[in-house]
Amino acid sequence: MSVDVCHAQCVEFSDRASQLELDTFVKSPSSLLERLRNDKEKLRYRLSTYIATNPSVLPSVQTLISASASTDRSAIGAALRIAEGRCTSTKPDAARKIRDFVQRIGDLNVQAGYSAAGEDNSGAQQAQSQGKGLAQPPRGGALLDGEWKTKLANPFKPVPLPN
Repeated sequence: MSVDVCHAQCVEFSDRASQLELDTFVKSPSSLLERLRNDKEKLRYRLSTYIATNPSVLPSVQTLISASASTDRSAIGAALRIAEGRCTSTKPDAARKIRDFVQRIGDLNVQAGYSAAGEDNSGAQQAQSQGKGLAQPPRGGALLDGEWKTKLANPFKPVPLPN
């Protein structure tokens, strides 16, 4: 696996997962679920970082999906979509490989998470900003609000002014 690592990465060096983390994930994919128990956001971000760092970990993602509960599978699907978005501009072949992988999976929860992350086009940007420790506020003009984007946003909410 480590032979082709330098050619496979879709992200800058500062956004990559360490080789030790990748090796641990490849050897025991379910260890990621154990470490990030009940934290879907961290699972989504960490897994997308692994995949964007080295898309050849996809067979381990398949093992992770088999070992995960159905509630975690949507976060795994979202991670796949975010990783694909991060790879699209730098390594289009890797992005295509991720997209084909999701289509072959056939798990409805994974595909639902993948589709939901695609509807939120800021998913890849949000993952990159989390990796750098900079949480950017969402852009204005959103019509829906709330965790699942099911509540109508307040159109009369005051716009924050820059300092």
